[in-house]
Amino acid sequence: MVEVKPRYTVAWINQLAEIPQAEWDALALGLKTPFLEWEWLNNLETSGSATAKTGWLPNHLTVWRERDLIAAAPLYVKSHSYGEFVFDHQWANVAHRLGVRYYPKLLGMTPFTPAQGYRFLIAPGEDEDELTALMVAAIDQFCDRNRISGCNFLYVDPQWQVVMERHGFTPWLHHSYIWHSQGYQTFEDYLNAFNANQRRNIKRERKSVEKAGLRLQTFSGDQIPTELFSLMHHFYSDTCEKFYYGSKYLTHQFFKQLHPHYRHRVVFVAAYDQGNQQPIGMSFCLSKGDQLYGRYWGCFQEFDSLHFDACYYTPIEWAIANGIQTFDPGAGGRHKKRRGFPATPNYSLHRFYNPRLAQVLHAYIDEINEMEQQEIDLINQDLPFKQVL
Repeated sequence: MVEVKPRYTVAWINQLAEIPQAEWDALALGLKTPFLEWEWLNNLETSGSATAKTGWLPNHLTVWRERDLIAAAPLYVKSHSYGEFVFDHQWANVAHRLGVRYYPKLLGMTPFTPAQGYRFLIAPGEDEDELTALMVAAIDQFCDRNRISGCNFLYVDPQWQVVMERHGFTPWLHHSYIWHSQGYQTFEDYLNAFNANQRRNIKRERKSVEKAGLRLQTFSGDQIPTELFSLMHHFYSDTCEKFYYGSKYLTHQFFKQLHPHYRHRVVFVAAYDQGNQQPIGMSFCLSKGDQLYGRYWGCFQEFDSLHFDACYYTPIEWAIANGIQTFDPGAGGRHKKRRGFPATPNYSLHRFYNPRLAQVLHAYIDEINEMEQQEIDLINQDLPFKQVL
């Protein structure tokens, strides 16, 4: 540890398990996102999913006052850009053309999780401006000392973004597809928001699942049978192998370890066919407060529209019944907009330490962001609602 000033001590931690869960969660539990909580992040490490071997070397920044943890930032030294869902390969290509080394880089995000909400964790009642400045200075020093090309924060909390822009980080605009409740009390209320053609289409898709003899059941928290956690890994692996080769980031152990201490956040939608006690398909979501997050899905047999029902319609039905206001179904897919998920802006934040690379970023980022905003506007001009929400 390095003494920074009489009040604070900064330490870089290579394993989250070195930090007591209660102290970390005292900073994280009050946030909207579940993905910065100790149990989720520690599981990624101890399961072998986010480790130095997989190119995610944990280097968590912590700030202490004597023995009290008062601020923290989950950070990773990356040797590649996989599992981030913010595709910075163009910046890596620019660096290569400039003769600048792009990797390693320092990354702030929850590994493999393209969900908005990343920020520094700061204890309530502390001087956030002072601690933020201290943490940014520690990051700059760390990157300089270790010859790291840049620091990047992905899927950032919008309020924190404003703070970090004041500290010189450059925002890069992206979009996700997010469902927002419009005061819906029933699934019929959700359907009634669509124009007649899309309303018929959604009803037809759900009917085709029913005609195939499938029954969908939602499990959450203590209701979840233990065996579904291991089964979800098989569905996840199957989907990765079919459609996303090379993107199977999570281990079997990760899913098994969710059950003992994190099942209170988990929501599974399981699809059963007649006479089968084991699901033939399943989707995996997390919930916290009034937020729902879709993560993974898979099926062992192909059925028309099962994906749409298990990943969108049934979770939305559960969300409405449980007071959920926002549902982020996960990465990718313009098909989401037809199911009531408008393109919604999110930002990443970047700082390059090489002056030439930083000059290119600052010269073109406004134009890049303007084009992305045009893309968002174009997508949302074609939403199938009675009126744009």
